[in-house]
Amino acid sequence: MPVFRLDSSSPTRQSPPVPARRTALRRVAALAACGLILPLGAAAQGQGQVAGGKPIRILVGAPAGGTTDTLARTIAQEMSQLLEQPVVVENRPGAGGNIAADLVAKSAPDGSTLLMSFTSHTINATLYKKLPFDPVQDFTPVTLVATVPSVLVATPKLPANNVPELIRLARAQPGKLNFAIGSVGSSLHMAGDMFKMMTGTYIVNIPYKGTAPALTDVLAGQCDLMFASTINVLPHVRAGKLKVLGVTSPAPMPQFPGAAPIGATVKGFESSAWFGLFGPAGMPAEVTQALYQAARKGLESPGVRKRLENDGAQPVGMTPEAFAAFVKQDVKRWASVVKYSGASPE
Repeated sequence: MPVFRLDSSSPTRQSPPVPARRTALRRVAALAACGLILPLGAAAQGQGQVAGGKPIRILVGAPAGGTTDTLARTIAQEMSQLLEQPVVVENRPGAGGNIAADLVAKSAPDGSTLLMSFTSHTINATLYKKLPFDPVQDFTPVTLVATVPSVLVATPKLPANNVPELIRLARAQPGKLNFAIGSVGSSLHMAGDMFKMMTGTYIVNIPYKGTAPALTDVLAGQCDLMFASTINVLPHVRAGKLKVLGVTSPAPMPQFPGAAPIGATVKGFESSAWFGLFGPAGMPAEVTQALYQAARKGLESPGVRKRLENDGAQPVGMTPEAFAAFVKQDVKRWASVVKYSGASPE
């Protein structure tokens, strides 16, 4: 059904006779009553503004320049255009994302303050003995923005070239191999412990103060293995400085031809970092929907999809209801791995 729009920008022309104008006005009124005509600008407004049109803040519990920050800024730009109001990103790193999450949990539920969170949101539910918020009850899930599979890499001198060979080597020499851990309690740390839990192997964890020094030692051959993001290791793999033993996605990744999914050997193994948009608990359904539709349409942009996929991210755009169920399930999923790891916040 066509939608008509009154546009006052058309060229000036001589007004029709009064009877003709009256007839035209009656037709306009009839079209408006049927919902076939939109006021000027309504067709372009997109999703409609939230929070009275005031700026929307997306808080990020990670430093600028990382994957979470990059995704937040990408989606903020798209949402700003679709909602026709400012959407800005503020970095509040620290405590595994808990500082930013706590600020959002205690914000007004009008859609003006959002959280771009990541996998630690559900890991922290078990990792931290006490949190100032409930990761499920104190938030309104808006959408799962993207997932990013990771890669199991090794120093080239390791005498194993794939996951079956690694498992055999680790079982034959328990405690001799080690994992470089960039951040205790991170999704990459938990991927390593889930691998050990599901394969019955003993591989020693070596914690570092960040991904960069951990990767440096694997590159230097000081550590044997590491779960790492695609972005961090792809240049080193292409240069022959690291070898890929497997990927954590259920399907092979085109960036790493020949590397099989770990799940092909370890049945049920899958681990991807996820990044999602939340608001405070109690956000009205119409506000949640407006934010979700803007984020979803932003992710459908060909330019955005290409940018994310080039970085190894997989755009999702999950509905608020599905994302809420996902978050609850993910808390349960990581609980057993966190308990197995014995990890505690630094």
